[in-house]
Amino acid sequence: MKVLIINGPNLNLLGTREPEIYGTVSMETYLDNLKSEFHTHELSYYQSNIEGELINRLQQDDFDALVINPGAFTHYSYAIADCLKNIRKPKVEVHISNIYKREEFRQKSVTAANTDAVLSGFGMDGYRLAILSLK
Repeated sequence: MKVLIINGPNLNLLGTREPEIYGTVSMETYLDNLKSEFHTHELSYYQSNIEGELINRLQQDDFDALVINPGAFTHYSYAIADCLKNIRKPKVEVHISNIYKREEFRQKSVTAANTDAVLSGFGMDGYRLAILSLK
C-alpha cells in the first residue's frame, strides 16, 4: 500500500518547535521509524507551509491512502477541505496535540468532515496509529 503522509505549516519544525507540545523528535527521524515498522508499505512524505502546494500534492493521485496533519490549515482552509472531499481513498487526519485542550480557535477542524477518522493528542504516535487503521 502506498501511503502519503502530508504535514502542513510549521510542522517542518518538529523536534524543535514547542517541544512541550510537539515533542523533541523530528519528522525525518520519526519517518525512518515508521518505514522500519511498516516495511510492507511504501511511505512517502510531503510538507509545505504553502496551502496551494499541499493541494497540488494531494491532487497528484499517486497514493492508495492518506495521513494528513494540515497544521493551522485545519481550522480555516476550505480549499484543503474541498480537495480532501474529492479524494476517494482512505484518509486520516492527525494532530500531535489534543486540539480540544488548546486555544478555542484550534478546537474546530474544517477538514475533518472530509476524512474517515481523526486522531488527536497521541503525540507523534498518531501517525503510526493512523497507518495501522488504514485498510
